Amino acid sequence: MARQARIALALGLAAGIFTTGAFGATTVDGAAIGNEQDTSNWLSYGRTYSEQRYSPLDQINEKTVAGLKADWALELPTDRTLLATPIVVDGVMYISGSYSVVRAVDAKSGKVLWTYDPKTLEVAGDRQRIFWDSNRGVAFWKGKVFVATGDGRLNAIDAKTGKEVWSAVTIDPKLPMYINGAPRVFRDKVIIGNGGTEVGANRGYVTAYDTETGKQAWRFYIVPGNPADGFEDDTQAMAAKTWTGEWWKHGGGGNAWNGFTYDPEFNRIYIGTGNGSPWNRKIRSPGGGDNLFLCSIVALDADTGKYVWHYQTTPGESWDYNSNMDMVLADLTLKGKPVKALLHAPKNGFFYVIDRATGKLLSAEKFGKVDWADHIDLTTGRPVERKGARYEDGQELVWPSPFGVHNWHAMSFNPNTGLVYIPVTELPGLFTDKGVDPKLWQSPNFSIDPGVEFARDDIPVNAGTGALLAWDPVKQKPAWRVPQAGVWNGGTLTTAGNLVLEGNATGKLVAYRATTGDALWTFDAGLGISAPPVTYTVDGKQHIAVLVGWGGAGPSVGGSLLAQHGWSYKAQPRRLLSFSLEGNASLPAMPPPSFAKPLKQEDFKVDEMLAQQGNVLWTKHCVLCHGAGAVSGGYAPDLRASTIPLYDAALQDVVVNGSRQTAGMPRFHEFSAGDLKALQHYIRREARR
Repeated sequence: MARQARIALALGLAAGIFTTGAFGATTVDGAAIGNEQDTSNWLSYGRTYSEQRYSPLDQINEKTVAGLKADWALELPTDRTLLATPIVVDGVMYISGSYSVVRAVDAKSGKVLWTYDPKTLEVAGDRQRIFWDSNRGVAFWKGKVFVATGDGRLNAIDAKTGKEVWSAVTIDPKLPMYINGAPRVFRDKVIIGNGGTEVGANRGYVTAYDTETGKQAWRFYIVPGNPADGFEDDTQAMAAKTWTGEWWKHGGGGNAWNGFTYDPEFNRIYIGTGNGSPWNRKIRSPGGGDNLFLCSIVALDADTGKYVWHYQTTPGESWDYNSNMDMVLADLTLKGKPVKALLHAPKNGFFYVIDRATGKLLSAEKFGKVDWADHIDLTTGRPVERKGARYEDGQELVWPSPFGVHNWHAMSFNPNTGLVYIPVTELPGLFTDKGVDPKLWQSPNFSIDPGVEFARDDIPVNAGTGALLAWDPVKQKPAWRVPQAGVWNGGTLTTAGNLVLEGNATGKLVAYRATTGDALWTFDAGLGISAPPVTYTVDGKQHIAVLVGWGGAGPSVGGSLLAQHGWSYKAQPRRLLSFSLEGNASLPAMPPPSFAKPLKQEDFKVDEMLAQQGNVLWTKHCVLCHGAGAVSGGYAPDLRASTIPLYDAALQDVVVNGSRQTAGMPRFHEFSAGDLKALQHYIRREARR
């Protein structure tokens, strides 16, 4: 350590600014992130490069977990959605919150050491309409913290000071795209993707940047562009053969907004790719085709970004069954032979085991209720689809819904039990494109239209179920299953203490016995938990931490199905919680669940034609935050219970003039007085239902 650094560390310790180890000597590089035996830190999104979210720590175990208590709570009053996986390095925790604000927190005391605000809303412009405030986490590499912003930047921050080192614009500001995922780092490169398939003509890609300078190292496009412009390489030319029509006019999609896994054994980065833009293949590729590389795992050379292999989970997808979910690396024994396996449980409801050396499919079975396909043909690797599932006649009820059987909520793998722990949802989707002319349909631009009807009506409270599933990837069978009270439950953590921990939609953080699913310990956090917990040590003692902040696509769009828990907009404070066996903190009580009470306006006569027009506007512009059927799941105010839509001037001020932009409400400057009147009638109609 340099003399100046030693002096700074000594002064910091003497002043009590941080604990022993804070901003310490660990060099976070590939060797550190790849070290499965490290118990002090949590250095990457999935803890290590394997993305297993397994810790060898066992101080907190099936016998001692009953004594787990809170150490401290950090109140986060300016945050709304908290989805991130905390990164822990030498006793300092790095968390991202609403609008990609990053904090460094002393992991022993809960004291904030610094805060970095990228001013996302000031930069976003019209892009504010299409992204939520959520951010799923940061990355750490050789003294820098990396965070992506909703408006499309990738920023490097000095880990000691919280000062910005460099910023790279990864998306053309004119395009309807955004970022809310966590970067990954490897070999002095940091990689990030993007989202936006539902809100514009998107062509997805991933980009790797030099960690020191922010200079672009390479970029890989997930779908091919306009053939007239020439293809970037032979891989794009190969992919183009699987498309028909003029797909490039609609972008194609494939946006990689979550799943990335670096494999140091093969020096590859695996990309989990997204759904089509639009979802409806009748529009984007009218002659059919597999549409590579939608809904796929794509293996790229980590140094060059060149294509190595791919496996497509949902060829020619038509249901938003993306493969942006985790890709876990594990050593398995299959039929008596060791296999370097990749484990993947995407939205489409099949659990895949893939030989990551070659990309060959080894097995695939349903891990939830699925009827779009009967099974996966292991000879061809392709699904055997149910006739009619592609809503060929204009409408079809299909399992699962666009929420998927497994969404972005992290799964974990315990090498001791041999089980994968998956938050699952069982919910059907009604897919209809009646009235949609594929030849006339136009891609949206900073609004929502996936080419099928989307969230037009409320989602009932009993529409679906959720569970924590323990899955055996060798036998391809469930080991145990614990039903949950909601469908939108958090990611999982598993440990050598024979534990699985998960936060759920009812606000409980629960520790289960990893082998049997027995609940061993429960903590009532007083608010739905969407983020996954992590574990680490401080001064040799094991701690568990989790961000408590209800959010994500479910609470944003899910209507009554998600509103049933009572996590209303800003009704409950957001927190970062830490637990240990020596915890003795007494935390302030959380406000109880609260439910919207739609306002009555007896003298208001609803014009049904205007209400129908308002429904169309709502679905294109409002449902993304305020919920299906005008029922808020907690992400934004429930407008049925708001006084603002009761008054023309107030509605104009907020929606058109943008008086609440700094609070997260975008400005829709193009809305006419007639548009506002239609929205008003729609909201009043829904308030009376």
